[in-house]
Amino acid sequence: MNSEKRFGIKEIFVRVIILMIGLTIAHLGVTLFLLANLGADPFNVFVQGVFGTINKAMNFSWLTHGRTHIGISVLIIIILLFVDKSYIRIGTLLCMICGGPIIDMFTYFLGHLFSDDSSFIYRLIFNAIGCVILALGMTMVIKSEAGTGPNDLVAVVISDKLGKKFSIMRVIVDAVFVVIGFILGGTVGVGTVVCVVLVGPVAGIFMPISQKIIDHILILLKIKNE
Repeated sequence: MNSEKRFGIKEIFVRVIILMIGLTIAHLGVTLFLLANLGADPFNVFVQGVFGTINKAMNFSWLTHGRTHIGISVLIIIILLFVDKSYIRIGTLLCMICGGPIIDMFTYFLGHLFSDDSSFIYRLIFNAIGCVILALGMTMVIKSEAGTGPNDLVAVVISDKLGKKFSIMRVIVDAVFVVIGFILGGTVGVGTVVCVVLVGPVAGIFMPISQKIIDHILILLKIKNE
């Protein structure tokens, strides 16, 4: 994501719509991942670890996993404001606000796909499918250039600043989240490992595809020239 680009009002509106479509697709993947119940995604392993550690040390009755998730996301955004504030856009806030409700909606409609006696292989297949769908939606969000989720943004910023491939940085960032979260007591399962290994490389494949789709949309709407 090029942090120096500036867009007109019409283009911002279209890019935000594209971001929301990508966000919805990504959270369909997250929902399948969560319903498969084979381990938390890397960022939530980290959140679990931080939440558990704080709870043991200070036992705040008001603190929940969700509030810890929001708190860490806000902290990441604050840190990135000092690194390069142009990375923080309206889409970053939309990702924070809309992610939970979208997951709740998909969980309501897709919960029947899994039961207590669903086999491990069945869950693993849906876990992998969820990761691929997540990667596709995530690339649409990132290439919309209207913002992205705080945890994805860490990999985007590091990738841009170091001039490295996003797919590689995503794997490294996810692995760091998992290791620190596990040390702090977060839950790690085979699904977590699948997510770390699969999402970054698959996103790397989808990145140019998502870019072409978005470019064609902008050209069709006469927002961007050939």
